[in-house]
Amino acid sequence: MKFRVAATAIGAIAAALLATSPAQAAARGYDHQDPYKSGCGNSARVVRTADLHNGADVVGTIQLMWSGKCKTNWVEIKTSERAHGTISVFTQDDRSDQFSYRAGNGGRHWGNMLRANNMCAWGQASAMWGGGQGHQNASGHTTKACK
Repeated sequence: MKFRVAATAIGAIAAALLATSPAQAAARGYDHQDPYKSGCGNSARVVRTADLHNGADVVGTIQLMWSGKCKTNWVEIKTSERAHGTISVFTQDDRSDQFSYRAGNGGRHWGNMLRANNMCAWGQASAMWGGGQGHQNASGHTTKACK
């Protein structure tokens, strides 16, 4: 009886693995990876754009990116070179990735990718700079884009 239960469990696992197509497996391999190191950023396009706000002031932009080649989304920002903060991307199936960036890189930063084929994704970012009483914060988020 124990052998039959083990054989059934192994059979179910094998069936689940076979049901995953090579394309689906490859797309999952891009989750939480750098879009430019992976080559996905080379064919990307902007699907949503929003502002980074510090109160009423606009201090940068946030862009939700899509790679049709890799079927992934990620977020890129442009803000002060002195800023540091976080960049996040979310998918409708409750997955997310948060990336912390440091000051520098000319103020251009990007987060990691998530597979988002045939679903909606959106992003958000924060930026912080200054110290003491001169400390400043900014944030922004994109609307959903569905592919």
